[in-house]
Amino acid sequence: MNANDIIAFFKQHPEFFDEHPEILNQLTVPHPVNGQAISLTERQLLTLREKLAQVQGKLAELVSFGEENDVIAEKVHRLTLSLLQAESFEAVNFAVYNHLQEDFAVPHVALRIWNSILKRPVPEFIEVSEELRFYAADLRQPYCGAAQNQEILAWFGEAAPLLRSVSLIPLRRDAQIFGMLALGSEDPQRFFPEMGTMYVERIGDLVGAAVLKQIG
Repeated sequence: MNANDIIAFFKQHPEFFDEHPEILNQLTVPHPVNGQAISLTERQLLTLREKLAQVQGKLAELVSFGEENDVIAEKVHRLTLSLLQAESFEAVNFAVYNHLQEDFAVPHVALRIWNSILKRPVPEFIEVSEELRFYAADLRQPYCGAAQNQEILAWFGEAAPLLRSVSLIPLRRDAQIFGMLALGSEDPQRFFPEMGTMYVERIGDLVGAAVLKQIG
């Protein structure tokens, strides 16, 4: 008999060890770590413990993700309250920069608005190129990744050469893009292509709605 014959036999006769339980104590296999001979029952227990450890690790990871999401949701809630309480564009602008930099620990934040009748003599309303407007209009979701667009990097002033990753969030009025919220970091892994963007999109929706309320 070869190994396949033995495997086939046990598959066809699953009751074998029920009828011959003494065989289990007589069979030995190598320990997976030290190679010493142990009983088949002991080896099964080791396998179960390994699987249990894997399940516990996965559960701990899920709990950690859940706690992290709760923290982010609380920060978004605080930003939402500040935007709701803002009674001017200046107050909205302050809330955006203050919460993103202080609460979310995003080191660099820039906001640009275009296609607005009501403007302010502040950097947020500095004209952007037509090329950038087309770029923003093509974004179906926030861009997260390497800091490459030179026009956007210029928004960050002296910090621009230091930035290694950015998140670019289009601000929407229905189907029209009327601005962009840009987040920057010196850490290349702070904003990366595979990261989830659900909360980033929600922040964009909140900021966009608050800005539109003040400038139309």
